[in-house]
Amino acid sequence: MQKTYDIAVIGGGLVGMAIAYGLAKRGQRVVVCDGEDNSLRAARGNFGLVWVQGKGGTCTNYARWSLHSANTWQGMADELFARTGVDVGFQRPGGFNIAQTAEELAVKVESMRKLKEAEPALVYEVLDHDALAERLPAIGPDVHGAIYSPNDGHVSPLYTLRALFAAFEQVGGEYAPNLRVTDIRQLGSCAFRVSMGDTSFEAGRVVLAAGLGNRDLAPMVGLSAPVKPLRGQIIVTERVKPFLDYPTIYVRQTVEGSVMLGDSAEDVGFNDGVTPDVLADIARRGIAPFPILKNVRVVRAWGALRVMTGDGLPIYEASESCPGAFLATCHSGVTLAAAHCETIAPWILGAERPALLDHFYAKRFAA
Repeated sequence: MQKTYDIAVIGGGLVGMAIAYGLAKRGQRVVVCDGEDNSLRAARGNFGLVWVQGKGGTCTNYARWSLHSANTWQGMADELFARTGVDVGFQRPGGFNIAQTAEELAVKVESMRKLKEAEPALVYEVLDHDALAERLPAIGPDVHGAIYSPNDGHVSPLYTLRALFAAFEQVGGEYAPNLRVTDIRQLGSCAFRVSMGDTSFEAGRVVLAAGLGNRDLAPMVGLSAPVKPLRGQIIVTERVKPFLDYPTIYVRQTVEGSVMLGDSAEDVGFNDGVTPDVLADIARRGIAPFPILKNVRVVRAWGALRVMTGDGLPIYEASESCPGAFLATCHSGVTLAAAHCETIAPWILGAERPALLDHFYAKRFAA
């Protein structure tokens, strides 16, 4: 007998699972169709920032969308812990964007000034070296200053994914792993057959949240997902005595004590490996503001592929030719997880499309 669901979510990463949980907890029969363990997954390579500062330089709505999600994050973290007992490690002490030189700081300040002019809720402070050292005693002597924003925080991406899986199953969601979708076909008004080789099921609605896979899946339901991979590499050190109570863009200390250093942005196709030259550059960039890291041992490093559009902004789209099909793609799966759960899920269920999403149509790439 053909299995049927209210909604099929294609993709079991942070984007897909946040949306799937948001749908399932609202009473929908949801299946998440996921790929193999060795599929390219941005979620596993995420740095873990819930970051607002500096986003939206070319699109203020992206800054507002990121801030909306960051403001929603504590509620989601508390809910996930209450349902599953998994502490995702969410903290929002604010974050620092560190500048080594006066010129670098001036550029960052001008960017934030323009953003705050457009959106007053984007609060920030400019700190010189002495003021920064009062808050970050481990800061190196050659750092010129930093921008601090209370809007920023960080979280464990893997614990978040684990908690979303557990909460999703707890509210009745079904997870279907090791299945690669080969065809999505509309059967009628708001009805679809999703095929994975010889296996298939039917769903009233379909949500494409398959990251880089959306590029091939979207045309099946009259949508477009012009995304490409952009590799980022990350270094993780041994556990060290706590020295960094705040996240920064390139260095953050986890609750377990290890230190994560990143990131890189490399256009290398679908190669998710690591390279010594890039790792060395990441290490230098981390040691420069925090000399305490100079003799700390590296325990692992990895590369992962971001899901990038041409302008770096998300796409959220409902298909006009295949009503009931939706697309969600972004490269900020951690920052936007709360908004995906609490704002995108209701939209998929029929709520009005949030005005914050007005810019995030694929048609902006039509030219």
